[in-house]
Amino acid sequence: MRRSNVSALRESLTPARGAVTPARRVDELDRAVIEALQENGRESFRGIATRLGVSEATVRARYARLTGEGILQVVAVTNPLGLGFDQALVGVKTAGPPSEAADEIARWPEADYVIVTTGRFDLIVEVVAADRRELLELTNRMRALDCVVSTETFFYLEMCKQLYDWGTRAEGGE
Repeated sequence: MRRSNVSALRESLTPARGAVTPARRVDELDRAVIEALQENGRESFRGIATRLGVSEATVRARYARLTGEGILQVVAVTNPLGLGFDQALVGVKTAGPPSEAADEIARWPEADYVIVTTGRFDLIVEVVAADRRELLELTNRMRALDCVVSTETFFYLEMCKQLYDWGTRAEGGE
């Protein structure tokens, strides 16, 4: 699949992404539902309900609220390197507040992770590209944004660890 096909497929499958909302309160039942889905994202609501000792309707309602509020997303996680894509983190320095660059880059289907941070960079962006040429085009697009001062690209050579089942960790480190 060449870049144009990959981009078109990605755009058709990728829901619109926006800013991640601040943390919301979740209770123990919410945490248990999340952890069950982290363990097996294909488990039925009925199976989760039986295990947790609540009704299927309760699990269904919790799932709807958690997904609706952007707390939970159930997806198939892949290793882009294993699928033949190139992947990199790009540190971005901006002139002024980073929100303008973050908002623009977050709309790009190739950017799967955009965070505002402190330290050496104002933004950290994870991108997935069909090949190195597309990766170069992406970093050139970033540098062309008026508010971007510079970028530094960290090309992924090997994926050593990628976990999404770290649980929910109770508030206050409990």
